[in-house]
Amino acid sequence: MSKAIRFYETGGAQVLKFEDVEVGEPGPGEARVRHSYIALNFIDIYFRTGRYPLALPNGLGSDAVGVVEAVGPGVTDIRVGDRVGYLIGPQGAYSQVRVMPAAVLIPLPDGISERTAATLMMKGMTAQYLFRQVYPLQGGETILYHAAAGGVGLIACQWARAMGVTMIGTVSTDEKAAIAKANGLGRQGHAGSLAGLPAAAGLADQ
Repeated sequence: MSKAIRFYETGGAQVLKFEDVEVGEPGPGEARVRHSYIALNFIDIYFRTGRYPLALPNGLGSDAVGVVEAVGPGVTDIRVGDRVGYLIGPQGAYSQVRVMPAAVLIPLPDGISERTAATLMMKGMTAQYLFRQVYPLQGGETILYHAAAGGVGLIACQWARAMGVTMIGTVSTDEKAAIAKANGLGRQGHAGSLAGLPAAAGLADQ
């Protein structure tokens, strides 16, 4: 028997139930993963409150990191004992153990700890999507990035600096500006200053 967080109705945090669940053997193309770290993402709140509808009852959580306990028939790329992470698939990462499609599991490099991987999986892939696919940056560009002190934003700050990209980021407080600067942000402005206020002209001239 394992434990998992599930919910049967949408609402506040009080709808979440910590329950015993039966986790069976993986079927064809599946693997059973024992989680070591589970990522918390703001989108989880949207699922819990019903803003993003889910069939109920359901689990919660999109991404986690752990160790493969068992694999089902036909699984050849993942082996028992492998450290893996994932960020897509059915909701339900808020659990001790779960069975997942093996195709969505990402092996972790030896130099990356499970804790680090859990903080980077979805956020890092989001930054990669923005910088490498939405608009492939080459280096030397100047970009504007909103919410530069958020989870994705802090990764973007470091990535932009490493690529030689000048990143102007919006933040809501001086404290967040300091955090973003410490992570490589080149320039910053408060969100309101970029909404047609006089400060916007000064920022553009820097």
